[in-house]
Formats: sequence, structure tokens, C-alpha cells
Amino acid sequence: MAYWLFKSEPNTWGWDDQVAKGDAGEEWDGVRNYQARNNMRAMKIGDLGFFYHSVNEKRIVGVVEVIAEAHPDSKTDDPRWECVDIKAVRALETPVTLDMCKADPRLADMVLVNNSRLSVQPVTDAEWQIICELGGISA
Repeated sequence: MAYWLFKSEPNTWGWDDQVAKGDAGEEWDGVRNYQARNNMRAMKIGDLGFFYHSVNEKRIVGVVEVIAEAHPDSKTDDPRWECVDIKAVRALETPVTLDMCKADPRLADMVLVNNSRLSVQPVTDAEWQIICELGGISA
């Protein structure tokens, strides 16, 4: 299993929106960055990811699961763009802020810390464990 992080502006698509979709989940559409798209192409059903509220909040708020592998993004006719489907698994007991991640030396190499603009990014096994610990949930 691989781990990921999905970023969204909470006023566009937030954690509550994702939770409301239930087990049916939702396409992670609208990504127009090749590196983020390639990350989604690498995902497998059952992979887990963090749900990150960007912009003003800058915090990890929940865990999602990939429920459909990369397929054409239904929001465009451009064949270059693909997306995965994800569903909410659980909220973090304590949201983990970007500042918390930057302050923790164990997360110094995390993509979020070094390239916070990338909308879909990999998370290492060790980073997953640390974020879950900081968020008050079991990994």
C-alpha cells in the first residue's frame, strides 16, 4: 500500500463535502498539473491519503481511501487529464497543521514541507506514521 496527500481549498471542496459522499466517494477532478496527475496514475485501489485543507487553514484534517484507479477526468474533454476516486475514511482527532509539520524535524523531507503547492503528493510510510500520531489516530 502507498500513501498520499490530497490538497483542496475547503471553500471549494472540503472534508465535510467528502464525508457527505459516503462510500460512493468522489472523483478527485480538476487537477491540471502533470506531476500531480502522474502521482494519481501511480495509485492503486486501497491506497490511503491525507485530506489537506489548503489556503487559509493549511492543515491535514482526515484520511481518505482510493476507490478507483486513474481514469479520464469527467470535467474535461482533454485526454491528458486523469483522476482517481476517493472516499472519506476518518477524521483526524487533532488536525495537523503545516506549521506543525515544518516544526517536526522528522518531517523535514516531506513533500508538503518542501513543495506545499503540489496538489497531489506522495507520503512515505514513516511520514504517515508520524502524521497519524500527531493527529491522534492509529496508523
